[in-house]
Amino acid sequence: MYDYLIVGAGFSGVVLAERLANGAKKKVCIIDKRNHIAGNAYDYYNNDNILVHKFGPHWFHTNNDEVFNYLSNFTEWIEHQHIIKSKVNGKLYDFPINKNTINSFFNVSLTKEEEVKDFIDSKKEFIKNPKNAEEMVLSLLGKELYESFYLNYTIKQWNIHPKELAPSITARIPIRFNNNNSYFNDKYQVMPKIGYTKLFERMLYNKNITLLLNTDFKETFGTIKYNKLIYTGAIDEFFDNCFGELPYRSLKFEHETIDKEYFQECQQINFPNDYSYTRIVEWKHATGQKLNKTSILKEYPVEYQKGLEKFYPIPMAESNERLNKYLVKAKQINNVIFCGRLAEYKYYNMDQVIARSLKLFKDLTSK
Repeated sequence: MYDYLIVGAGFSGVVLAERLANGAKKKVCIIDKRNHIAGNAYDYYNNDNILVHKFGPHWFHTNNDEVFNYLSNFTEWIEHQHIIKSKVNGKLYDFPINKNTINSFFNVSLTKEEEVKDFIDSKKEFIKNPKNAEEMVLSLLGKELYESFYLNYTIKQWNIHPKELAPSITARIPIRFNNNNSYFNDKYQVMPKIGYTKLFERMLYNKNITLLLNTDFKETFGTIKYNKLIYTGAIDEFFDNCFGELPYRSLKFEHETIDKEYFQECQQINFPNDYSYTRIVEWKHATGQKLNKTSILKEYPVEYQKGLEKFYPIPMAESNERLNKYLVKAKQINNVIFCGRLAEYKYYNMDQVIARSLKLFKDLTSK
């Protein structure tokens, strides 16, 4: 008999397993249908000894001291500034949009931040309350930058026109009026020195934690006894899609090793208008490995279908209506707790997932 059965060995599930086992001395069984821990953050050394992320890049960043200090119990860190270039009309530009981007794209020579801001003010459209992802960018940057850097990338990523997506999709991308070319503004921008998978292994190292991989939750009914269930999988799957499937976006990945020291000038180059992939990532820029070969990943957004992973909830009015029905049904079950990106159908960053799980642990143990 376990105190908790946790479904899913990604960040949500593993943080809760670690805290419940080490912080509350609870007996925990954590299961995952995959053959590995760490969820989509799973990384490994490929045949050329290059550390790669199997399911696309996971760059850790946070302003949350509690989250950073918590993970620091299990790993040392590598300082890491996430640098992106965006290729538009055959030319590389800093992305997110900054002063360098604006000067190069518009062929101007602005020097002061106030000049850049005034220039952008002259380009952007007055939209008091942006109602969708397109209006959000138009209200911040104007038509030319929107059409060159955002429009086609968003369509490629979501297979939905920005007019149909929530404004939060594009609002989360920073805009700068100086030369700062780092993607994030957070206090902590780091990578686990040992990699994510080793980090997860350390979190799960406790005699009170039983880990079962290659284990489908619905095939465990009656075989694992527990008092409470923490579910981090897709909420619509839990209820057998009784209100219909929620829409998700998936990804396919093409990994390639190249016989040269570096392939591109920074770790990520976006391709908003060309090719069917959205970006090329080169891992060594982030890991700092010194090798004569390099590995890259091309990321292709695709429609979710059975056999693929559910990566992104799609924030649309229709999906919110359906989600609310599932949330009401979830509240009616006393011994099941839904936590995580798929279980709550929220576009969480990694640090937000961890913060959510730490708060849930406090709530569970304060009663």
